[in-house]
Amino acid sequence: MSDDALPAVQGWQKKGTYDEPRLSEIIKMYKELGFEVRLEPFEPNNQTECMECMRVSADRYKAVYTRKTNEH
Repeated sequence: MSDDALPAVQGWQKKGTYDEPRLSEIIKMYKELGFEVRLEPFEPNNQTECMECMRVSADRYKAVYTRKTNEH
């Protein structure tokens, strides 16, 4: 999925790409801050930055997207 696949109109913003154990920490932090969290597979071929080291084991990584929940 490219960064454009989750449009900002829906409120989703890409925060980064992580693997464990940092992935679990990031998810927990954003949820505690009141965000919805969505994980998408990491697709190195859709990236503009150098991702050669991540291509070797791309299935370990997840792209983290967040948006503010509707709860008040």
